[in-house]
Amino acid sequence: MSKVEEFEELRPLLFSIAYRILGSVGEAEDAVQEAWLRFDGSATRPLSTKAFLSATVTRISIDVLRSARVRREEYVGPWFPEPLLSDPYQDPARSVELADSVSMAALVLLERLSPLERAVFVLRQVFGFGFDEVAAAVGRSEAACRQLLVRARRHMEAGRPRFEAAREEREELASRFLDALREGDVAGLQDLLAADVSLVGDGGGKAPQLARAVMGAESVARLLASVFPWMARIDVTFEPHEINGQPGAIFRDRDGRVLNTMALDVLDGQIQTIRSVINPDKLGHIGPVADAWAVDREVKQSRRRQRH
Repeated sequence: MSKVEEFEELRPLLFSIAYRILGSVGEAEDAVQEAWLRFDGSATRPLSTKAFLSATVTRISIDVLRSARVRREEYVGPWFPEPLLSDPYQDPARSVELADSVSMAALVLLERLSPLERAVFVLRQVFGFGFDEVAAAVGRSEAACRQLLVRARRHMEAGRPRFEAAREEREELASRFLDALREGDVAGLQDLLAADVSLVGDGGGKAPQLARAVMGAESVARLLASVFPWMARIDVTFEPHEINGQPGAIFRDRDGRVLNTMALDVLDGQIQTIRSVINPDKLGHIGPVADAWAVDREVKQSRRRQRH
């Protein structure tokens, strides 16, 4: 196998590692590209290309995450990962770990970990690397990595969401939710929402966003019903799509540009959390991005005309 062929075979795994550490599609792609440059520039072939490249992309990602920490601490409003439409890496033996770890809820929890804890958790818990490989990747002893994993697991399990197992059931619920959204059906929406549901948006100060999370089935249903039918009137479309392995939707303006994504956490037949990403910086990998401010103005103008 040539170097290029070896690398391309491992690219899905490398991206999936980097994305879970970084929570950013663009930064993960850059980390994978940097790993290729280091592999290509190496005069000797490693004994295990997989181990070498996984360790390389992990170290690059840790460095990027450390430099990103300050930016995230100064971030305006809630921070969510860049929405991932599909995970390129699949492993039937680890399908549960892979699906759980890529959800918005899990990635938000991972933000609480130090960069080293996060890397150790991702390599060991999610991808099943041996402690010797994890230690080599993060530059710590195996004993230190075991301690890092214990701490990381404790943090993750304290807030770990539990998701509905049946995919068909989640998708059917999401479909009913989007129908009720289009129609502005408050009662229909309320039936689908958990009593303590939360609606949270990530605009990063660069798009219209909620001042704070909205809590409770009635409040969330009324807010959604007061906004989304008006968006439909100005030809905003709701396209059902899996977001980070969970049911959700991509919202587009009349020209097909991406306005925002919405991901739904489903448990016990109800929607527990609704996470919307509208920050334009986080949507460019999906396609051309809409002007959310312009859409917001048009919705408000349409409502004023209706009142008069």
